[in-house]
Amino acid sequence: MVGSVAPVGHASTVEVVALHTSPLHAYEGRPGDGPLPDPDGGSRERIEIRAGLGVVGDRYFGRPAHRTASVTLLAVESLQHVAAELGLPAVPDPLLTRRNVVLRGFAVDDLPRDTEFTLDSGDGAVRFRAHRPANPCSWMDVVLAPGALRALRRRGGVRCEPLSNGFLQVGPAELVLAEGGAELGA
Repeated sequence: MVGSVAPVGHASTVEVVALHTSPLHAYEGRPGDGPLPDPDGGSRERIEIRAGLGVVGDRYFGRPAHRTASVTLLAVESLQHVAAELGLPAVPDPLLTRRNVVLRGFAVDDLPRDTEFTLDSGDGAVRFRAHRPANPCSWMDVVLAPGALRALRRRGGVRCEPLSNGFLQVGPAELVLAEGGAELGA
C-alpha cells in the first residue's frame, strides 16, 4: 500500500478524497440484479460523526450490531491498484465502494486491530478505533469492474468505531496514531 505514515503520536498529512452516507443498502440481493437506486448518490462534502453511533444519516448509524464497525475507511490508493491491475482507463469512483471516508496518503489497510487514531479535517480531531477489515464483496465486480473483488482483497479498507463526536470534510486533513498504537510503514 502506498502512503506515508508518520510515527505514532505525529501527524500524517492526508487528504479526505470523498465522503459517503446513505440511509439505503443499495447493494442488497444478488449482484447480477444490479444495485438499488440511491436517491442522492451518497456523496457529501461534510459528515457528522457521533461517538458509539457512527455517521449521522448513514444506514449503520446507531445499529447495535455495527457500533464497532459503523465508520468505514478506504485508501484511494487501493482503487488506483484496481485500475492498474485490471488495465482500466481511469480509477473507479470511490463512492461506488460505499465506504464512508476515502483517504489519500495513508495505509488504511495496515492499521492493526484496536489501534486508536484521530482524523482532523479542520473542525477538530475526531477519534476512532480500528477494528476489522472492510472486506470487499462480489458487488465490486459489478459496480467497479470485473475482477475488482479479487484486486481489492486485503485492500478493502477498515471498519472503525467512532470514539468522539465531530465533523469531517473533503480536503486536507491530519491523521495521528494514538500513543501506544503500532507504527506503520509506508
